[in-house]
Amino acid sequence: MTDKTMPALRFRGFYDAWEQRKLGDLGSVEMNKRIFKEETSEIGDVPFYKIGTFGSMPNAFISRKLFQEYKDKYSYPEKGDLLISASGSIGKIVEYKGADEYFQDSNIVWLKHDNRLINSFLKQFYNIVKWQGLEGSTIKRLYNKTILETQINIPHRNEQTKIGSFFKQLDNLITQNEHKVDLLKQLKQAYLQKIFSQELRVAGFKDDWEERKLGELASVLTGFPFKNEDFVANGKYLVITNGNIQNDSSVVDVLLGNRIDDISDEIKERYYLNKNDILVTMDGTVGRTAKAVDDNLILAQRVGRLVSNTNPEFVYQWLNHGSFFNEMTKVSHGGTIKHISLNEISNYRSTVPSNNIEQQKIGAFFKQLDITIDLHQQKLNLLKKQKQAYLQKMFI
Repeated sequence: MTDKTMPALRFRGFYDAWEQRKLGDLGSVEMNKRIFKEETSEIGDVPFYKIGTFGSMPNAFISRKLFQEYKDKYSYPEKGDLLISASGSIGKIVEYKGADEYFQDSNIVWLKHDNRLINSFLKQFYNIVKWQGLEGSTIKRLYNKTILETQINIPHRNEQTKIGSFFKQLDNLITQNEHKVDLLKQLKQAYLQKIFSQELRVAGFKDDWEERKLGELASVLTGFPFKNEDFVANGKYLVITNGNIQNDSSVVDVLLGNRIDDISDEIKERYYLNKNDILVTMDGTVGRTAKAVDDNLILAQRVGRLVSNTNPEFVYQWLNHGSFFNEMTKVSHGGTIKHISLNEISNYRSTVPSNNIEQQKIGAFFKQLDITIDLHQQKLNLLKKQKQAYLQKMFI
């Protein structure tokens, strides 16, 4: 007996129950014919997308003759079909736009379905589906059988079209905002390079810059060696580790981490983070930086802390323009996990304006740019959260 259900949120005028089916009831899994390595080249007529380049730039090509032969004789997607990655990063979706291109067999597949499914609806279903049998395996693989056995609840085609159109508009808005954030980040990087190379100068300042050590501009410290037994659920203080700086934001990530409640006055006095303290990753991806802007943050050992003597915002931007990260990577040591020391951080050298007012103006300029980037990033994050909420309410 067919199971019929309804979503929590629907467009006006649609009342019929949705019908539960298997994807295999609606179509079959298709893939391109196998291409062998000796049939590809680094340059050529038709892009050949392997699983590693799927959704990005191709690094292999096939001849137009081979492409045309295989396209005519064997399975090939139609414009609008949804290609899925079936190995590696499972479930990546790329809509086939109709260009001349070829895809790696069995690793990139699509569902060739009948007219009971609308692709714009199916695309959003792929965003929420939980493929069975993937959890825990070392090498991920999405098998054809798994796809075909997957349950999907579908409404009438008209309602599918409405839902697909709604999410397409939302996806376009998300893409536009992603583009804005990327452009702002690129703009900041361009300004960092031009200002710290002195190609651009703050109006009214002409004095030569001078070479200084980081240790001359800020005190270089680290945190307290907390133990696992020190941590408690819902503690007052968040313990900041290198993991809180592994992101693209200019500020410390305070959403994840361990907490503590009971600390001595001595620990609080020495390791409590003040606003505008600059933190540096000392393990793993070394040399990444972020600012502390929240209250109740306690620093853990093996995270660098820079307390600026005069212009913390300038020091942060000075480190953020690229050469600091590159230098710390170069001087890092260790095997698989790299490390740097407080001494190596302190000894970093580069040129800075000799005039404190020029430093302040540079810091203020980039701070405003960071604020703008963060505001657009927050808007983007909100749109993505809204989409997830709509998916949960408008699908079953």
